[in-house]
Amino acid sequence: MGVGRVRPVVSGLAAYRPGKGAKQAEAEHGITDAIKLASNENPYSPPASVLKAIQDAAAGVNRYSDHGAAALRSKLAGWLGVEADCIAVGCGSSGLLQQVCVAYVEAGDEVVTPWRSFEAYPIFVALTGGDLVTVPLTEDHRIDLGTVAGAIGPKTKAIMLATPNNPTGLALSTAEIASFMNNVPTDVLVVVDEAYREFSDPSLGDPVQDLIGRFPNVVVTRTFSKAYGLAGLRTGYAVADPGVIEQLDKVLLAFSVNFLAQVGAIAALDSLDEIQILVDSLLAERSRVVDGLRDLGADFPDPQGNFVWLPIGERTDEVALALEQRGVVVRPFSGEGIRVTIGSPEENDRFLATFADVTS
Repeated sequence: MGVGRVRPVVSGLAAYRPGKGAKQAEAEHGITDAIKLASNENPYSPPASVLKAIQDAAAGVNRYSDHGAAALRSKLAGWLGVEADCIAVGCGSSGLLQQVCVAYVEAGDEVVTPWRSFEAYPIFVALTGGDLVTVPLTEDHRIDLGTVAGAIGPKTKAIMLATPNNPTGLALSTAEIASFMNNVPTDVLVVVDEAYREFSDPSLGDPVQDLIGRFPNVVVTRTFSKAYGLAGLRTGYAVADPGVIEQLDKVLLAFSVNFLAQVGAIAALDSLDEIQILVDSLLAERSRVVDGLRDLGADFPDPQGNFVWLPIGERTDEVALALEQRGVVVRPFSGEGIRVTIGSPEENDRFLATFADVTS
């Protein structure tokens, strides 16, 4: 018998599964010098100016942060060209996704999402008593917005659209989303989850510029974890109609965007040129990894994130384990495929060589 009386939904819930760490793989397989390409992290530290701002601020961690992160909201608003009351902050973009569910989804409500997609969606929806309605991706791994629209019903409260999608890496254009919005009731939120937007083709459009204001029921979520190299500080933001932001703020866990996270994010916004150099280097590495994999005969969708999706089906567990035993830790989705983060040039070289070895 367990301690206390846990909620049945929690008792039956599968916990979020983070990417396996290199040290864990080393311990499990008795190896050394493993590399982690399992969590879509940026392999590079932030610019020196960002690190210095965080270090200088450390002396003040005896005080609470500004719960509302007013300075960060103002900075984001100026950068994005929106009013500050259109900005919410949270503990990474995933924190904001949870805030959406807590604020809008209750027992019996439905949330529609294409699938496979971000693994936290089922957890957040279940915790609020909602039902996740999944719509299959197309055979070429794309989101079919027509099918998504067809899944909207009277119980639908929200739609989650990850673009670029995690783990498949394909993205939607703002023109596609705008057309889709004509089929969405105005009382249904459409969350455009853009954790990887900095790595996607700019020609796809900018949802903040193209959709916010035009569609009051659109919420755009973004993060400083990926492109900005601040995954360990957990800072995200949402852009939406002020009426939506007001509700998201009500369910923000007190001080969850900590002091160093706020300082780091502001410093990152002051260092965009330097950060873009790092992003450009990752994009160049992504192209090199794509070319290397295609030279090996791999068939996979063109990536728009900082990772590659290899849909190898029933070979997934076998290949992922073989890579891991050789010190290359990737993210397997059993029976479907593996997701491989774009790392440093040395890490990418090692992945390509190891993948060639285990699949030959």
